[in-house]
Amino acid sequence: MWKIIRNIILTLVVFLLIIAGINALSGDTKTKSVSITEIVNLANGGKLESVAVDGDKVIAKVKDGSTQLSANLGKNSEFITLLKDSGVSADVIRGLKIDYKVPGWGSALLSNVLPILLPFLLISFFIYFLMRQVQGTNNRALSFGQSSVKLSDERKNKVRFSDVAGAKEAKEELKEVVEFLRFPQKFLQLGAKIPKGVLLLGSPGVGKTLLARAVAGEANVPFFHISGSEFVEMFVGVGASRVRDLFRKAKRNSPCIVFIDEIDAVGRQRGTGLGGGHDEREQTLNQILVEMDGFETDTNVIVIAATNRPDVLDPALLRPGRFDRQVVLDLPDIKDREEILKVHSQNKPLTKDVNLRNIAERTPGFSGADLANLLNEGAILAARADKTEINMSVLREAIEKVMLGPKRASYILSPKEKEVTAYHEGGHALIGAVLLEADPVHKVTVLSRGRAAGYTMKLPTEEKHMQTRTSFLDEIAALLGGYAAEQYVFGELTTGASNDLKVANTMARKLVTAYGMSTALGPVTYAEPHEAVFLGRELGEHKNYSEAVAAQIDAEVSRIMREQLERATKVLTEHRTHLDTIAKRLVQDETLEQEQFYEIVKDIIPAGKQQPAMHVPTPEPIVVEEVSEAVNQSTDSVS
Repeated sequence: MWKIIRNIILTLVVFLLIIAGINALSGDTKTKSVSITEIVNLANGGKLESVAVDGDKVIAKVKDGSTQLSANLGKNSEFITLLKDSGVSADVIRGLKIDYKVPGWGSALLSNVLPILLPFLLISFFIYFLMRQVQGTNNRALSFGQSSVKLSDERKNKVRFSDVAGAKEAKEELKEVVEFLRFPQKFLQLGAKIPKGVLLLGSPGVGKTLLARAVAGEANVPFFHISGSEFVEMFVGVGASRVRDLFRKAKRNSPCIVFIDEIDAVGRQRGTGLGGGHDEREQTLNQILVEMDGFETDTNVIVIAATNRPDVLDPALLRPGRFDRQVVLDLPDIKDREEILKVHSQNKPLTKDVNLRNIAERTPGFSGADLANLLNEGAILAARADKTEINMSVLREAIEKVMLGPKRASYILSPKEKEVTAYHEGGHALIGAVLLEADPVHKVTVLSRGRAAGYTMKLPTEEKHMQTRTSFLDEIAALLGGYAAEQYVFGELTTGASNDLKVANTMARKLVTAYGMSTALGPVTYAEPHEAVFLGRELGEHKNYSEAVAAQIDAEVSRIMREQLERATKVLTEHRTHLDTIAKRLVQDETLEQEQFYEIVKDIIPAGKQQPAMHVPTPEPIVVEEVSEAVNQSTDSVS
């Protein structure tokens, strides 16, 4: 509406400027308008040099040449007759130079037709302009039912499967789809049918959309891509209309591929909302189901969709015949992380000391997007330091920044707080070094970063796919090491252990309710999976056990926490000298690197405990035990 009003005002201003310009050009600033009587008197006195008669207008020039007079003669009047009737002598009339001008068609048009025609033209143009605006609005309203699907441009899309590191199984599945479209006879002669759809499942950042772009780059067929949220509008039926328009375009260009990103925006399970299940989103989903596996089954259109919420998708969307294949993309392992780092470091100048394998070992749990962000942060840090290359120390700093946040140089602890923090982090580190199944320590510091006033970094020596009960208990004891150190050394507790208690309590509850590792409750699982929250469903987690069992669970979790706190306190009591040494070094140096820390505790490390390689000064964490300030970020070490 504002755009229409603005255009109307602009048009009126332009018209006014045009009219003012015409008036300015047509007028003569040297001519003075007077009455015809004054001109007659001047002629009678012999003061006029010449007179020009243009129709009913008289322009007289005075002899001194200073002024030019203009007067209206009046219709059906002759200037000479007027002079004679006014008593001007014949000698004066004969001595006066009188020029009669014949009006041309241009002046007649300007003087007679244009004053009538110009308002009419302006009004007509104004009405036409308004009709164009209204027509454009109507066209936009009628185009709601058309999908905004985009056709991939092969010249701009440079991504290929070779540019996607890791995800080998997913690439093989998608390569097969591309090959089916390129060479269909190879499969048809064996009776194979083209798959209708491929659903990419995985956590955010694992490369679902990147794989889809690689399919577009590899395929020699049209590739349409659209987001699931672009189907839904405020008007009922628009989403279904857009789905029909999308598949209509795809069928005209078959064989082709259609990629729907974030399909959970329209593919959520039906029958979970209010109003009898007739809302816009469910109609859109119904239309997708019909288009993918309706009566028209001979179209060579393959649908690739991506989502990180497979638990909320409608079962009819997941059945064979619609999405025949479900490809799961996991977080990359150490080899995949190294390959991903190689891909993202191609356009970055790295020094010779950079070991991407080492960085991959110290970034477990990182997705492809996290690794790309890590190298980008490293490049930014190197640029801020006016470096021309990215070295290993910069990348280690970047890992800490991604994990915990930037350094907080302005956050300075008082001497007492620094001592408490040093003992707190020393307790974490000492127990992590002594307990057999606890992850080895890689760095201890009392420097503030992000929301942590201090932190201890721990990293498993190898990637774990299963956890034992003993490793759970040792990790809980290590998490309680800071709490135990504060209580044992100072006889007082601080708020610094809040995050440790939260993570340890979560781990202990999972051990009892999810993994069946409790000796008191036995091999029974008491945890129901969290269902997606919809309108009409019960909020929260559904319990499949009684209140009496809930009390037993709470008691068992409390028992595990107390026992591990006693274990942590016992370790700190037995190795008080080492704890004091670690704390003093932290107060003095603020940070203990890997070699420095193990130089202190090398005589108390149990036999058989695996230790990390010592060739890198600052390895990076997967488990972070931190001193909290007020509200801390929860870090769960159990995947």
